[in-house]
Amino acid sequence: MRHIGSSRRARAVSAECVLTPYPSCRSLALSHGRASADGVGATLRGAIQRPARRGLPAGECVTDNSEAARAGAVRVLHDHWDEARGYTYPHRKTYPHQWLWDSCFASVAWAAVGEPERGVRELTNALSAQFAHGFVPHMRYAFPNDERGPRTDCSSFTQPPIFAHAARVLAGHQELDADLIARVRKGLEWLWAERRTPDGLIFLVHPWESGADDSPRWDSWAAAFLHANDWNRLRWRRWRWSRLDRHLVTQAEYDADGAAVGSTSFVAAPAAFNAITAHAAAEYAALTGETAWADRSRELAEVMDRQMWRESEGLWSDVAVVGGGESVHVPTLDGVLGALVTTDAAKATRALDQLADLSRFAAPYGLNFVAREARSYNADQYWRGSAWMQMNYLARVAALRWERTDLVDAIGDMSRRGALKGRYAEHWNPQNGKGHGAIPLTWSAVVAAM
Repeated sequence: MRHIGSSRRARAVSAECVLTPYPSCRSLALSHGRASADGVGATLRGAIQRPARRGLPAGECVTDNSEAARAGAVRVLHDHWDEARGYTYPHRKTYPHQWLWDSCFASVAWAAVGEPERGVRELTNALSAQFAHGFVPHMRYAFPNDERGPRTDCSSFTQPPIFAHAARVLAGHQELDADLIARVRKGLEWLWAERRTPDGLIFLVHPWESGADDSPRWDSWAAAFLHANDWNRLRWRRWRWSRLDRHLVTQAEYDADGAAVGSTSFVAAPAAFNAITAHAAAEYAALTGETAWADRSRELAEVMDRQMWRESEGLWSDVAVVGGGESVHVPTLDGVLGALVTTDAAKATRALDQLADLSRFAAPYGLNFVAREARSYNADQYWRGSAWMQMNYLARVAALRWERTDLVDAIGDMSRRGALKGRYAEHWNPQNGKGHGAIPLTWSAVVAAM
């Protein structure tokens, strides 16, 4: 992963193929009548290559932008690295704290640019805030803060357990300390013990825990809080959603250590969080050889297929447990991530094909987070349609698992375009590449692994 250009890219695909915890799914996909990779790839390449009417400036064409994207990723990582604290700030001014999944993606990025030792330090520090019973907070504060639960050293909420995938990526570069691996296991054990519905899904107690804070999938909860009659006509405003976030902190239930374990107003089982958790269990099994975790992964994937698959959308949908409503079915990129773990080739094919559909998730500069044809889609708004590098990365991992090289290559190319045009922004308009949020943001450096 140290090389650049075409040879680096070939090595990256090879390494990721080794990293997948599942056997090849290609034969399964073909036996279920998967659409031609050439045909789907041509559709997606059209979104990237055609000028003007597909959102690209006239005259711009596809180039080998791997070296430039990697060089930019290296700059971002080094500019945001704090040697004393042992992690990269997401953004020095806007985000001084350490966020869990930000650091997990930064760890993957460090490995991709040939500095895995920093990735190990980053991941180790992120997991150093773990509670004795295994809970991993989504924020480790740089200075005291009491806005996210009863503790002032860290938050009381968690985030998707990307740490298992990050650990496995890093283990491909250097030996990991036994304590780090044990923390990964304890983090997963806590989710299985404390955050499962009677049906076996993993549930969350605040939108923050999903990572997708303001996703339209939470709009039914927002409508109830704002006393709006129709969630589908609710106009998103950052300050209104911030009020909801603060309210839900007061509605959460905390254990004796300060970890959030329930809520009187918001409990949801999101498709993406469940897919990432099932994938994390499989990654941990592959890392350690503990087959019980592979069994847990398969069991959760099977529950997802039974409880979350929505045939009308061809996606996995969230499940509202306390509060909520029909907004959980808004088509978002979250709904594709079940392809990370399902063994149902027909479902995986239907979901992944939407990554090449211009009316759904395909776009010139990155994947739309919300399907373009959805009423709530807005290409410039935070979690309402803009592109996110970490979501592109996860979608690409899912495509790689099913050997969809058409999608793997195209997502990599559009992600590099988005990084370069948007200056490694926190998120950006997938139609024109305009950056939004904090610029640059560290997790966008994970483009180096794509």
